[in-house]
Amino acid sequence: MKKLCLILVAAGAALFSPALRADDYPSKPITLVNAFGPGSGSDTVCRVIAQPLSVALKETVIVEDRPGASGALAALYVARSAPDGYTLLMATNSPLSAVPFLMKNVSYDPVKDFTPVTRVGSFTLMLVVNPSVPARTVKELIEYGKANPGKLSFASANTSGIVAGETLRHWAELDMLHVPYKSSPPAIQDVLAGRVSMMFTDLTTGLPHVRSGALRALAVTRLQRSPLFPELPTLDEAGVTGFDMDSWAGIVAPAQTPPAIVTQLNRELRKIIDDPDVKSKLSNVGFEAFSSTSKEFEGFVKVQLGKWGKMVRDAGIQPE
Repeated sequence: MKKLCLILVAAGAALFSPALRADDYPSKPITLVNAFGPGSGSDTVCRVIAQPLSVALKETVIVEDRPGASGALAALYVARSAPDGYTLLMATNSPLSAVPFLMKNVSYDPVKDFTPVTRVGSFTLMLVVNPSVPARTVKELIEYGKANPGKLSFASANTSGIVAGETLRHWAELDMLHVPYKSSPPAIQDVLAGRVSMMFTDLTTGLPHVRSGALRALAVTRLQRSPLFPELPTLDEAGVTGFDMDSWAGIVAPAQTPPAIVTQLNRELRKIIDDPDVKSKLSNVGFEAFSSTSKEFEGFVKVQLGKWGKMVRDAGIQPE
């Protein structure tokens, strides 16, 4: 009888454990972890979404920047957090699609260690150069690089920048120096100053500098032109045949997060992401916003893993 009572007590404790209950969620502040630094494109998107999410959930949503290792540090932190809906990751293709192929030792599984909540949208990546580089097209850039071996350099602030730069270097057979950074703001500052020749940057970070004339944009990385910058050609149009890179963003929770909490987060986030005012705000900073079901996002992550693995191999990049 005593043993039975202990079992019932344990079962009752598990039933009413905060980690397993969703009826009173949320009852404390939620942390939305950004994998890159302040002022980065993903940081901007986090902050646009966090405010209306706080209102919808009637609880504070805190944006916490945890840059480093191309997003792997933030991903590992969230993967190891309690699966209770109070720690979320603004995931991107960096930690969940590319890092598993760029690093030899990754301490998390991009599929098994996370519960997808919803897609948030896509960053359009564009190639920008300092105006001192005498090139107004990708063709002219390649011709200049071949005529001046070792003179060009490219900055990277995330895995998109690494893979895009290495793909261009490999495809065009250019002698070009890679200069890595932890986040976009310091990288783009060095391109603006002329210390680095160029970089692949998201429109969120780069477009203001292109509009002011401080940087020159040459191409976008998708097969289709961006509706946010329709006059800019694609790399595929510029001759880098088949180049198609989607720099995506979405929100994930730790694996084993209760389905009821995931459903609630998905429902509220989709209302926010699909709201015309939010879409407009994000469009103004160069981000295309759209949502998805949790299941759709799960399938997308798996497809992107295969796609990025192929891109890394085709670019001749060796894991470090």
